[in-house]
Amino acid sequence: MAGVNAVELSGVSKSFSGVRVLKDVSFDVRPGEVHALLGENGAGKSTLIKVVAGVHQPDGGILRVAGEEVVFHSPRQARRHGVATVYQELLLFPELTVAENIFLGNAPRLGWGGLDWGTMRQRARQLLDSLDSHDLDVDAKVGTLSVANRQRVEIAKALSQDAKVLIMDEPTAALVEADVRRLMSVVKKLRERGVAIIYVSHRMPEIFELADRVTVLRDGAYIGTRDIAEVTEASLVSMMVGRSIEQMFPKIDVPRGEVALELREVSHGKKVQNISLTLHSGEILGLAGLIGSGRTELALTIFGITPATTGEILVNGRKVVIGEPRVARDLGIAYVPEDRGSQGLVRPMTIRENVSMAVLDKMSNGFSIRFGDEIRRSVEAIKRLGIRARGPEQVVKELSGGNQQKVVLAKWLEADPRILIMDEPTRGIDVGAKAEIYALMGRLVEQGVAILMISSELPEVLGMSDRVLVINSGRIVAEFNRDEATPDAVGAAMTGSQALKGAA
Repeated sequence: MAGVNAVELSGVSKSFSGVRVLKDVSFDVRPGEVHALLGENGAGKSTLIKVVAGVHQPDGGILRVAGEEVVFHSPRQARRHGVATVYQELLLFPELTVAENIFLGNAPRLGWGGLDWGTMRQRARQLLDSLDSHDLDVDAKVGTLSVANRQRVEIAKALSQDAKVLIMDEPTAALVEADVRRLMSVVKKLRERGVAIIYVSHRMPEIFELADRVTVLRDGAYIGTRDIAEVTEASLVSMMVGRSIEQMFPKIDVPRGEVALELREVSHGKKVQNISLTLHSGEILGLAGLIGSGRTELALTIFGITPATTGEILVNGRKVVIGEPRVARDLGIAYVPEDRGSQGLVRPMTIRENVSMAVLDKMSNGFSIRFGDEIRRSVEAIKRLGIRARGPEQVVKELSGGNQQKVVLAKWLEADPRILIMDEPTRGIDVGAKAEIYALMGRLVEQGVAILMISSELPEVLGMSDRVLVINSGRIVAEFNRDEATPDAVGAAMTGSQALKGAA
């Protein structure tokens, strides 16, 4: 029917344990459009998409799909009405093949009731080819695939059920840049076919490239819907956080102190080659580079995870040998890794246990950990960093991404570092939490901490750094002072065109 919305919510509300998490929200998505759904963590995005997907039933309001008023009591009912969801945690069976996962519960059958394996494999191949996924083997076990390829299997699974509405929840959070581009191409193909797509993401560049319209929620309430051409990043941020942000990055000018860390011709393998740099107290030194350029590998070498094989490292002017992370910690170096979930935290453990992890030896009498000391430190960390939690005994995996990142920082701040390496400090967290992390970085440099910030987000590098180094193929290829670091100049150095210009 022409002009009928694919999905429409009118005055939808939802409460949990007496707390209203959706407050009379109205929202619609049209056939053949990408509709971005934005808001800080806790804004109500997850609850809204779960209402559409049949996971939650609203307490009030109306849900319509293709013009028909519906009440979904399960995701299965939603799928029967053409609504499919690709969650951040993919719901696939690793021991089954690609084809088996695509048609699980929906497999073609022979006349006598048995599975038609040949038709299933053929249809799976056709679905994947339609997504330009010719490289995926329909007989491969899903457990052997990368996150990006598993995601394509999940999308093909949705299409096998003739989905007219596809909900994508943070689809690029765990993907590298090349896989992000490929996924965005798939999303555009689905839009061309008339699929209505609800797209949840914190990444502004994706929103502006993909979305036709954007809706913002804040504190469970509907703030507004805009055509993407009518908004800017600054206006969206203002809608999300409820206040005007004059400057995305609250950079604080701090007098530069003495050299805290110096590298002289440091190497490790092919990804860290003859690196020389200085990092001063009270300074944020940005390290920019493409995926695979050697950014993280340099951090691992400084922290002693992959120790330097040649060259010299000096801490506060003294030559040191960092052969393991314990040595780095004792020298006043802390490392907040890129992957907070698997490298920075033990997510099934509590805030208390995670915060004390880097300094357990300081809280032990040789036989046991001083529990009272753990509690005191974790309570102080929650207050100091503004961690939104029920208390120190809350399990870390229950926290939002931004609050998990604060726990990682709290853990290392307990070691009282003078040199802090932050690898992708705001990846996967919302704009409000980003601003809090940036403010914390400002307070740390005011206290004389030296920060090496590694980031793939160029605006973040340019906005927060006092100086910018660019790494390419394991080598430092350019250095910029803050006033010299423009997007064009840094971007050219990252891609290698800086060298080409110099040779011309």
